[in-house]
Amino acid sequence: MATKSPPRKRKDPGAPVSPPPLKKAVKSTTTTVASFFTPASQKPKDRTVWSERGPSDDVPATLLVGRYQPEKKDETAHQKRRKIAAFDLDSTLITTSSGKKHASNAADWKWWDSQVPGRLRELYEKENYHVVILSNQAGLTLHFDANFKGPKASAQKRVAEFKQKCNAVLTSLDLPTSVYAATAKDIYRKPRIGMWKELCEDLEIPEEEVDLKGSFFIGDAGGRTAVLGKGDGGAAAAVAKDFSCSDRNFAHNVGIDYLTPEEFFLGEKPRDFIREFDLVNFALSDEDGSSIATKDPDLFERKNDQDVVLFCGPPGAGKSTFYFKFLKPLAYERVNQDTLKSRDKCIQAARDLLKEGKSVAVDNTNPDPDTRALWIEVAKKAGVPIRCVWFSTPIVVCEHNDAVRANNATLNPEKREILPKLAFNGFASRFKEPKEKEGFQDVTEVNFKFRGTKEEYALWGRYWI
Repeated sequence: MATKSPPRKRKDPGAPVSPPPLKKAVKSTTTTVASFFTPASQKPKDRTVWSERGPSDDVPATLLVGRYQPEKKDETAHQKRRKIAAFDLDSTLITTSSGKKHASNAADWKWWDSQVPGRLRELYEKENYHVVILSNQAGLTLHFDANFKGPKASAQKRVAEFKQKCNAVLTSLDLPTSVYAATAKDIYRKPRIGMWKELCEDLEIPEEEVDLKGSFFIGDAGGRTAVLGKGDGGAAAAVAKDFSCSDRNFAHNVGIDYLTPEEFFLGEKPRDFIREFDLVNFALSDEDGSSIATKDPDLFERKNDQDVVLFCGPPGAGKSTFYFKFLKPLAYERVNQDTLKSRDKCIQAARDLLKEGKSVAVDNTNPDPDTRALWIEVAKKAGVPIRCVWFSTPIVVCEHNDAVRANNATLNPEKREILPKLAFNGFASRFKEPKEKEGFQDVTEVNFKFRGTKEEYALWGRYWI
């Protein structure tokens, strides 16, 4: 269980909290103009070793890892530690000394609270924890591809300054520790657990041997709602809501306790929080672990010898999964724009299949009456009925499904890449609920629930966005 520090009043955030003065110069991986002219014999030894990693060998590295090893030998380093104390970086361990939201340079930082470094040392030296930093840093670019926009020199400078800042933080702590920075929206980005897996491998601790009950994660992204608190002089002041719930969800995925920095370092009481997408509402309901799809035999029934079934629903709503589980066994041929690349090719493919006497399932989003009218006309000219299956899946669930699919090869047979936010917002802006009066024989609404095996749910039933 995460151990809180005793409650106390937080100091004025404007006070010079940190970094504390050091007896020796801060070691940095970035060479400055001043240090260029310093004789090599007088330069401090850089004790932070940086490496880059990627999700696979054929993908450019997106995870930046810095490992700091103190110069003084640690007599307890040989002990096999099983507890992990993991922390977010910004607004958890440090904040800007300038008061700006984002650091203006590598030196623009101070401890989030004056007791932070001491508490971290206690965790390592007295409580036998590994102390690590796990941070989302989407503003950093490690490698440039053809789609990169912007000056490369500026992007390279941001990476160098981030390394320099982290080196200063780690040097100030002077503990054997590491910082992991996820720079892309892939398996490493919280709440996904790619960084945790890398950490366990680096510590040479099998994931199943980590003391999960004793380990914890501290971060400021807890999904907390806005409240009315107290400002300077005791005056009422609004406390903003958290920008996301990614840290709390990350801890849930790993199976460890979660606390906010206010709870852990200051002993404050927990605030109310909310998840836009909550797995509690989508629990695995079959107790025997068999496919849930077998419990929906009447979800779709064939009514005609030959017809067109038009899907309507956002990306990630479960349309393709529905086709393969329910319509393909009924001998429907699939027409899909992701595969054929254009609407015109889809329409021509459907016409050809109908001429052959086959039934067609149109597996596209079809958000509005104008788009659906094109398919109604195709069915009319072929002399067959057209039915509509409407997937009323909430957009946030669709985004979750899309992330699960893109990050798990076993659930992504068509190797689809993750979609941008614009794809979901674009559908929502155009969507009009389908009605029979448009020309459909009937409209079947499909409410979302997980349809798959217990093994598939082990992947789906985590937080991915």
